[in-house]
Amino acid sequence: MECSSAGMDCRHPDPEYGPNRNPSYVQAVKLFLGEKSQKLCRIFVYECFYGGGVAYTITAAISMSRCRAIQKANCYHIEGHEAKCEYGDSFYILLFGAVQIVMSQIPDMHNMVWLSVLATIMSFFYSFIGFGLGFAQVIENGEIKGSISGAPAANLGDKFQALGDIVYAYPFSLLVLEIQNTLRSPPSENKTMKKASMTATSLATFFYFCCGCFGYAAFGNNTPGNILTGFGFYEPYWLIGLANACIVLHLIGGYQIYSQPVFSLFERWFEEQYPSSGYMNTSYKFKLPLLPPFRMNLCRLWYRTVYVVSTTTMAMMFPYFNQVLGVLGSFNFWPMCIYFPVEMYLVQKKISPWTTKWIMLKTFSLLGLLVSVAGLVGSVQGILRAKFG
Repeated sequence: MECSSAGMDCRHPDPEYGPNRNPSYVQAVKLFLGEKSQKLCRIFVYECFYGGGVAYTITAAISMSRCRAIQKANCYHIEGHEAKCEYGDSFYILLFGAVQIVMSQIPDMHNMVWLSVLATIMSFFYSFIGFGLGFAQVIENGEIKGSISGAPAANLGDKFQALGDIVYAYPFSLLVLEIQNTLRSPPSENKTMKKASMTATSLATFFYFCCGCFGYAAFGNNTPGNILTGFGFYEPYWLIGLANACIVLHLIGGYQIYSQPVFSLFERWFEEQYPSSGYMNTSYKFKLPLLPPFRMNLCRLWYRTVYVVSTTTMAMMFPYFNQVLGVLGSFNFWPMCIYFPVEMYLVQKKISPWTTKWIMLKTFSLLGLLVSVAGLVGSVQGILRAKFG
């Protein structure tokens, strides 16, 4: 069983037909590395899920799940590029939180296929628009702006913060097993998940690379943190608005994908503590106009609402997009994407210490640690500077 982000052979003892399957990252760590590692892993996993919810809420605040960006695009289009088109964040943070309170009543991952598909389509759609606008701007400029060393920074910490932003782009390792656990066989879940992971990673890397490179080539050292919301582009305003509307839908789905594992953790704990509780197990059927009937559970309603309120509050306290992404990415990158997968792989494959492969993997892990530390230092410095001036 290989439980790294590149390998999804998570049935045991046979990777395809074994009767025991690990439905989560934490349980895979327990199987290979023991309970102490599991406890440490659980802290990182659920901190990452919670932090992902906060980050998505902050992103929504920057442009009201992009409605603020649409307003700004329309304002710049009508009033001119030098107009003071400023809109507050708090209202849009609260509005996004209200939407998530409703969406959080989706029972579990198995009922989120449609939302996940919609979010994925929207992410590729707005990425393609960003890539296309950047490419078109380079052609219009007739030159490639910027330099090979990147934008100048006031200090080394700002450069390190960029490392945190980059490593935040690939947090999917936490959800691989949860998603795989929703798949049906045949074909075996590990084969399906490997193909899906390879395809998704390749496409995401392509779009990230194109958006980042062409965005910088288009604006050079004046490139905004987010080219679709920082208004490097002003026209065509309707296309910018469409791209930002797509980001709204992507954020709504992404928030729920990050939140459902946390909801499941609480539900499992509650069921273990109170197996006969009618409060947890009783649902009430509701029917709203134009919508299919749905069931409401009072326990699920209150604790999921409290969770959404807490992420919304954190977003209002620290509404710093790039800095928060940098902290979250740096803090979780090494343990969740490198350390635990490498250690599980070493145990699974029974690789002896001080062999060539063992040394290479340990060196890789050490380099990942250095990247995480550098990114974390720069990002924390950025948050402190933004918060306290």
